[in-house]
Amino acid sequence: MIINQLKIGLALLALLGVTTSGCGSKETVSPRPNILLIVSEDNSSDLGCYGNSLVHTPNLDKLSNNGVKFLNAYTTYAVCSPSRSSIFTGLYPHQNGQLGWATHYYALYSGIKVLPNYLKETGYRTGILGKIHVNPAERFDFDFEALPGSNFQKESLKDYATQAKEFVSQSEDPYFLMVNFPDAHLPFQNEVEGLPTQKVDRNKIKETLPFVGVNNERLLDQTEAYYNCMNRLDESIGMLLDSLGDLSNTCIIYLSDHGAQFSRGKLTNYEGGLKVPFIISYPEKIKEIGSSRDELISVIDILPTVLDLTETLGDFNLPGRSLMDLFSEDETEWRTHLGADGEGASPVFYFPRRSIRGDRYKLIHNIDVGRGEFPAFTAYANPDFGSGATIEEIAASDAKVRQAYETWRKPPEWELYDLQEDPWEFENLADKPGLEAVLVTMKEALDAWREDTRDPFLSAEKLKKYTFEMDSINTLYPDHSYRKVEGFKWGYLDYLNN
Repeated sequence: MIINQLKIGLALLALLGVTTSGCGSKETVSPRPNILLIVSEDNSSDLGCYGNSLVHTPNLDKLSNNGVKFLNAYTTYAVCSPSRSSIFTGLYPHQNGQLGWATHYYALYSGIKVLPNYLKETGYRTGILGKIHVNPAERFDFDFEALPGSNFQKESLKDYATQAKEFVSQSEDPYFLMVNFPDAHLPFQNEVEGLPTQKVDRNKIKETLPFVGVNNERLLDQTEAYYNCMNRLDESIGMLLDSLGDLSNTCIIYLSDHGAQFSRGKLTNYEGGLKVPFIISYPEKIKEIGSSRDELISVIDILPTVLDLTETLGDFNLPGRSLMDLFSEDETEWRTHLGADGEGASPVFYFPRRSIRGDRYKLIHNIDVGRGEFPAFTAYANPDFGSGATIEEIAASDAKVRQAYETWRKPPEWELYDLQEDPWEFENLADKPGLEAVLVTMKEALDAWREDTRDPFLSAEKLKKYTFEMDSINTLYPDHSYRKVEGFKWGYLDYLNN
């Protein structure tokens, strides 16, 4: 986003405390808004406001009723650290360097600026509750940090509300606060410390998540526990909002970092992994209360939105856009295609791919680096995984589901899906007669996006070098023990950095 001269002029006037509402008039403008960013873990759009009647999510439903929910919101990469890196930097992972899990030492390139550091320069107090999960952590200059770590056991969730109140009460200056809740990350728990107080009715659960396709009693039990995670998440958010009290002049954004951890979800480029719930509520500026929008939006749009709302000045040259553009009175042209990354998050899962979707069709390019099988398939199919469909369970499913899982297990170079007719991608149309023109159009859109964002994997030499590094580390440390090597650093941070 590049802020034009008019916006810069208006922002300067706002900083001086005046407005131009009438010729020759001087009035005090309303203060810049507080921003509350709420991020949950590993969940798809399984909320009442998105049509799931099995969960109990009154707090998020109320937030949606007081704001706008997006029906086509996406992350940039269906893994935690890369997705969060895009929230913090406004860049795709292939632009910022966070190509895998922070716990595996993947990191941002040198020189990449992050969200709290932008806001430091414009007078905002910044706080974060829960994990950052992007390296290097010391680059994040938050004024207030509490409850570090992942808390996958979902303990003491009331502390998030308490700490949020502590931060907000410290000053009347405008603030940015990011609250990261651990639900619905594995392990799925039906109850922790009495939460959720309202459980889902197991007898009403007849199918697993729609992108999974495999249905049996074991996976329905997993679905029950996942839905109870969603109920607990909603109660946690309710405690948070209640503790903060007056939220006037506060822009609240809620989203998940990526989709649920079931087969064909997290760690894939399917809709189950990339598509996320996304709600924004700011009644003072967004008047479309209780509405839905179907524009293609992404986590790369969060930083431009924050910079816009906080009147932070500069020529940022980011690939995303402020969501506030969608709510202006001026007619806005929005993106027609949206891309996403995927590398695998660690050497054992390495399988590079890129994807792009338009209004109707979705294209996945599985980049050939000598891989026969998709490593995440094997992980999910392990009976010890829990929420994944096993080989035996897949074999017991119908032919359509079996074929979709075989495509995932041994993906062809190209996968093309009609999201209008097949929203959860069970039938690959890449070789279907009559869709040749669609395939060409989608390939062109994918190429254009990769070139515009300077994807380093367009270079055969860089791709070969990265593949060699992943394979070498996987051979030397097949058990991920490189995480115990003192001073370990990935070489790609130097040779891929543009």
